[in-house]
Amino acid sequence: MKNTISLIIPLMLGTLMAGIDSSIVNVSLPTMSREFGVNVDEIEWVITIYMLGFCIFMPLTNWLRLRIGFYKLYLGSLLLFILGSLGCALSTTLPELITARAFQAFGGGSLSPTAMAILTTVFPANERGKVMGWWSLGGITGPAIGPTLGGLLTEYFGWTSIFYINLPIGILAIALAMRSLKFLDRSRDTSIHFDLSGFALFTLFILLFQFAIAQFSSQGFGSLQVWLPLVLSLVALGVFIKRSYHRPGALFDLSIFERPTYVYCVLITVLRSIALFGGLFLLPFLLQGYLKFSELESGLMILPNSIMMAIFTPLAGNLSDKYGPKRFVMAGLGLVALSMFLFSQINEPMVWYVLLSMMIRGIGLGLLITPLTATAMNAVLPNQVTPASSVYTLIQQLSGSIGIAFSGMIQQFIYQYYISRNTSEMLSEHYSIQYVFMISGSLVALGIFIATKLPRYKAKLPQNNEQLSVNP
Repeated sequence: MKNTISLIIPLMLGTLMAGIDSSIVNVSLPTMSREFGVNVDEIEWVITIYMLGFCIFMPLTNWLRLRIGFYKLYLGSLLLFILGSLGCALSTTLPELITARAFQAFGGGSLSPTAMAILTTVFPANERGKVMGWWSLGGITGPAIGPTLGGLLTEYFGWTSIFYINLPIGILAIALAMRSLKFLDRSRDTSIHFDLSGFALFTLFILLFQFAIAQFSSQGFGSLQVWLPLVLSLVALGVFIKRSYHRPGALFDLSIFERPTYVYCVLITVLRSIALFGGLFLLPFLLQGYLKFSELESGLMILPNSIMMAIFTPLAGNLSDKYGPKRFVMAGLGLVALSMFLFSQINEPMVWYVLLSMMIRGIGLGLLITPLTATAMNAVLPNQVTPASSVYTLIQQLSGSIGIAFSGMIQQFIYQYYISRNTSEMLSEHYSIQYVFMISGSLVALGIFIATKLPRYKAKLPQNNEQLSVNP
């Protein structure tokens, strides 16, 4: 047990740090927007570029794992993330901040899939729900406490402090990883081939697709500036899939999509990420706009979400190992959808109402994330674990960036509709955000029908010897 804890803690810290940074910025966005003198559609790139950096670097994770090993990959990712955080804190203009966020994301992009792959490789299937439950306290609690911490730091120390906070966490994670993860340094293959053309096609798809989405709100659905990059991105994706399927040395092992349970988990993750990331982006504007809560107040009101997640995440991981994931995933999706519908109805600054909605959201996420992740990893073969974890995390991030872009686009369309009806700017923004939450809740609810396809049974012990020992 002692060695298990010493292995989980540095993985949890790294994932916690990356998770905090994926959401700590959100509460500070209105402050940044005012300081840099930019609109919502411009400041959203502080979030979007981080997620795009994740998506671009994440495909390299499997190749780097084989080329230099888990140990050097994880330490290098931590170091790059720390340096990117320092660059963000020292930025004086929006372009500088966006550039530093991209470098920060390159480090953060491999932290979660690498940690997930390490845990899946080291621990047998019947223990993964439990260990991933504890590890997920970093991956899930990080984004949950980020807004609270961001509000506190921004109000008292300025927005740059939200990036300085990564330095001590990152240094501690590196120190602990150097002690407990050294045994992973033995597995590497220096002759492994890198699929450069596959990486170029996939990167082209991500960049063109995101550019097309970003053009929706300003150019309109029928614009050539939207359709041309969109079509080219889909062509690049089609060519990538055709040349990569069942091809040795391909960037991704796409045979993982032949596992139905893995596909169901991915589909649920797509819906959940589009809804949650978009809602998380707009939540500070909802609380600090018409409702007139301060940065600190809006951050503190998100805290019950974190507390509930901290309680229910390891609990759900343990119980899903014993009783199967299906009922927990369905219950989690239902509660998250309910919380979004509650947010779509708030018209008065009622603290108790916000706190109740946050508690429901936290319980839902706590029940949902770990069973869903463990089920996805248990669905693939042992030699598919690393590419499966990379693809799973990549799809989560890419879906999140799509969610932010679409949420911003829908919010702007509805905002302009209310403005045209002579509604005040503040009230128009409030109504438009409410509609986005209603749409997001419907997407999450749709995931419940997909979750009916998940297995009821608990995980079985693997019939192979491909686990690494926890006791080196």
